[in-house]
Order: sequence, then C-alpha cells, then structure tokens
Amino acid sequence: MQYRNGVAAAAAEEETGVILGVDGGTTTTVCVCLPAASAAGGSPEKVPVLARAVAGCSNHNSVGEIAARETLEQVMAEALSKAGADHSAVRAVCLAVSGVNHPTDKQRILNWLRDIFPSHVKFYVENDAVAALASGTMGKLHGCVLIAGTGTIAYGFTEDGREARAAGAGPVLGDWGSGYGIAAQALTAVIRAHDGRGPPTNLSESILDKLKLSSPDELIGWTYADPSWARIAALVPIVVSSAEEGDEVANKILSNSVEELADSVIAVVRRLSLCGKEGKDSFPLVMVGGVLESNKGWDIAGKVTNCISKVFPGAHPIRPEN
Repeated sequence: MQYRNGVAAAAAEEETGVILGVDGGTTTTVCVCLPAASAAGGSPEKVPVLARAVAGCSNHNSVGEIAARETLEQVMAEALSKAGADHSAVRAVCLAVSGVNHPTDKQRILNWLRDIFPSHVKFYVENDAVAALASGTMGKLHGCVLIAGTGTIAYGFTEDGREARAAGAGPVLGDWGSGYGIAAQALTAVIRAHDGRGPPTNLSESILDKLKLSSPDELIGWTYADPSWARIAALVPIVVSSAEEGDEVANKILSNSVEELADSVIAVVRRLSLCGKEGKDSFPLVMVGGVLESNKGWDIAGKVTNCISKVFPGAHPIRPEN
C-alpha cells in the first residue's frame, strides 16, 4: 500500500480493506480509519491511522436517535473519504458510543449499521467507556475507567470477563460529577442567589458576563432555548475559575462532584473485587474527560484519585494521551 501524508492512496483497491473505529461522546465524535491488515496483526501504538474525522454529539439520549445516527454516518463517511476509500473497502466497524446502556440500544445500532454497510462487514458496538478503558490499558479490558466529560460513568472489567458500571444514567437521573452536573448546579446557584433562597456567589456575575446576559432572569430563556447537555457543560471552566478565586458556592459544587466521581469508582471496584480480598491489590484506573483535566488551583482528577486511594490504595491512575 502506498502512503502519502498518512493517507492511503488507494485504500479502496487494497484487498485487506480498512477498519473504522468510532468514539462517540456527548460533545465530540471521532472516527479513525485504519488498514485492516495492520490493525489485525500489529500492536496498538504501531497501527497507522489513514484518516481521522471529527463531528458533534452522537449520544441518542442527548440529541435524539435521528440526529445521533446522522452524526455517526457523517463522521464515518468523512473518514473514508479522507482515506480515499468507500463503504466497499470496509471490513469491520467498531462503535464505542455514549448512551449504549442496554442490549436494545446495541441491537438498534447493529440493525442500522447492517443497512448502510455491505453484508461482509463485521460490527462491534459498545459503550464508549469500553474504548476509554482500552485506551489506557493497551487494549486489555481489565480494571476500571472513569469518564468525566459532559456526562460521566465508571465502568469496570475483571480478567475473567465480568463487568459492572455506576452512574452514566444521564443528567435527569443524577450524573452530578459530570460537566453537565457541575454547570447545572452552578446555574441553579445563580437562580437561588437571585431569589434570596441561597447565598450570594461570584458565579452570578461570571456566568452572566460569559453569556452576555444582564439579569439572572434571562438565564431561564437561555437554558431552555437549547438545553443540550454539551452547551450547559461548557460553563464548567467558569465554575473552576470561581472556585480557584475562593468562591464558597463554586468550591462546594466541585467538592461534591469529586465525592460523586470517587463514589462511582468505589462502587464498581467493590462489586467486581478489583482490589482483591484484602482491598489492597493493584488495578488500573483509567481517567479521561475534560472535567478531569488539570487546573492551576483545583485539580479535580487529583482529588478524585486521593479519595479513591484512601479506600483502595492499589488504584493505579492512568491518563491516556489524546
């Protein structure tokens, strides 16, 4: 196969074809196109990426099934186009998508994929937490992963194939350690302060300035004009900045979020006994997502790790490279 600038010159004619891998989140969806021969036989870090495409949300619980499928189809088509390939060159598709929470979710996606790809294509559909865990363990499904981005989930696997999860049920059912959860609590705090039902907070001025609004009353219209999860979660940096500046309300929101995230991991580790009978065995703890990115004065990932390590000293935190 001839390569130029990392792109296959004639992937469609290559007998081995290509594999599509999709990481679908509530904010961003990424598709990579890989040569099937290299992906089948090589170690993960040596598999060349023929093309990469990025799109928006593909979580059907957030944007609806039609919009989610449109995003997935768009990002896969773009990756194939960049690689100089088409659907006939595809040998396998692996979708790791947030919102795949039940066998019926998986089956609907499989049925849809079979309609748009040739019959010879193999399909693999999982929750995005599975791919996130594999990204930190070189493909081995063992240990626990904590995702804290727009949404949050803790997911674990044992070496004998047992699995368990905690959180990941969406904002209505209380993913309070997520970006959406943090930002929603901040918006609520602003409204409470404005009403006189809660303490004053610097979040009021900071959020109104960010959104170019003149009064907390205008937050109602702004919020419900487009209540997409990612749009709300985008306010998290303001909460972190306010906490770093000493705002008590913002600090309480982040502290509660740290506890929620740590509790999710602890629940999964206990259910699977990843820590061993005495609770001290080592296990990988993969941590991904924008909420866990380091900040100057408020290291959320570090505080979550400290909480977990007090209960399970064998937790080995891993932050995969993007």
